[in-house]
Amino acid sequence: MESSIRPVTLDDVIGLDRYEALRERIRGEVIALKRHRRLSVGDEITFVFENHATVFFQIQEMIRAERITDLDAVRDELRVYNALLPAPGQLSATMLIEITEEKDIAQRLLRLRGIDEAVRLELGTEFVIGAEFEAGRSKEDKLSAVQYVRFSFPPAARTAFMADRVPARLVIDHQSYQAAAAIDGELRASLCVDLRGTA
Repeated sequence: MESSIRPVTLDDVIGLDRYEALRERIRGEVIALKRHRRLSVGDEITFVFENHATVFFQIQEMIRAERITDLDAVRDELRVYNALLPAPGQLSATMLIEITEEKDIAQRLLRLRGIDEAVRLELGTEFVIGAEFEAGRSKEDKLSAVQYVRFSFPPAARTAFMADRVPARLVIDHQSYQAAAAIDGELRASLCVDLRGTA
C-alpha cells in the first residue's frame, strides 16, 4: 500500500491560549515553508501546494478566528481541511486567482469561467496530467477566486517526476489566460516529499 501524508488529528491541535503564545513562531515557519510550495503561473494565478503543515496552520487559524472550543466543532474543521491533503500518488493545491483591482474582480472572474478545463501538469512530452478541480466552485454565472485542485500521477509519471529526469511545468491554456511555469528546484524537491507520502 502506498503511504500518504498524515492528516491533522485532534491530538495535533493546540488549545487557544497555547496557540496564541506560539502563533508567531508557527506562522513564520509556515510562511517560510510556503515559499518553496508556491508557484505563480502568469500574473494573476498562484498555486500553493498543501501538506500536513499548511493544513495544520489553516485549522489552527480557523479555530483562533472563530474562537472554537467545542470538540465536535474542532472535528468538523479537521474533516473540512484534511480533505485538502493529497491522496497517495497525488499533489494537491489551492489555486488563488489574485486580481488586485477591486472594480475588475467580478468581470475578470467571469472571463475565467472554464478554467477548470484548462489547467494541466506536463512532464516533458511523456505525460500530461489534467487538473481535477473540486466541484461546486465554478458555475455559469460565478467563479470562486479560491479553487482546490488535485493532480493524480500514474505510477510511471510519479517515478519520472521524483527521479527529476524530465522537465515539469504547470500550464494554463484558457482562452482568456495563457501561462506556464516550471516546477523545479526547491518546489520540486518539496513536492517529491508529498508524492512519497512523508510530508
